[in-house]
Amino acid sequence: MGQRDDLLAGARQCLIDKGYAHTTARDIVAVTGANLAAIGYHFGTKDALLNAAVLEAFEEWGSSIENASTLTPAATAEARLREFLDGLLSAAAQQHALLVASVQAYALAEFAPEVRAQLAATYAKARRELAAMVLGVPPEDVTPGQAASTGSLIVALINGAVLQWLVDPHDAPKASDLMDAMRTLNPEVDAG
Repeated sequence: MGQRDDLLAGARQCLIDKGYAHTTARDIVAVTGANLAAIGYHFGTKDALLNAAVLEAFEEWGSSIENASTLTPAATAEARLREFLDGLLSAAAQQHALLVASVQAYALAEFAPEVRAQLAATYAKARRELAAMVLGVPPEDVTPGQAASTGSLIVALINGAVLQWLVDPHDAPKASDLMDAMRTLNPEVDAG
């Protein structure tokens, strides 16, 4: 790894250990062995470095979501969603640090236009791909309406369940809880 990559890895470690607001430039250089000037040279500011580290973590979390979405093609949409949510939520314990770093991106989006733009692009892609996964079609066959409805619902389920898990893993909803709630709201959905 080069110095730029070392700084990103160090910033990410500091995000995990201390959080965004409590990480100083000195913390990052202590982890990496770099000097303070290296942050300015490669990223301009400590905040730009931390933003890059947060975006990297968010992208990695997005990849984890994509990996959890490889499902049985013959299953029903409900079964695909349940299987996906089961995989995603069961992996949360192993992904704790990554989840925390990713959640920090939401707060940053208000103050960092590059973070907001990256999150918006990531969500646009995720809505289409998640809708495709549940509907059992290729992403290019997902209509804008399906991405906006089905994809947005799945993103909301992911975000809501993950946030609840981060706050209280013991009482956070499981995939079966979420699926039961959807059946309660729409009794026509097959209990299958």
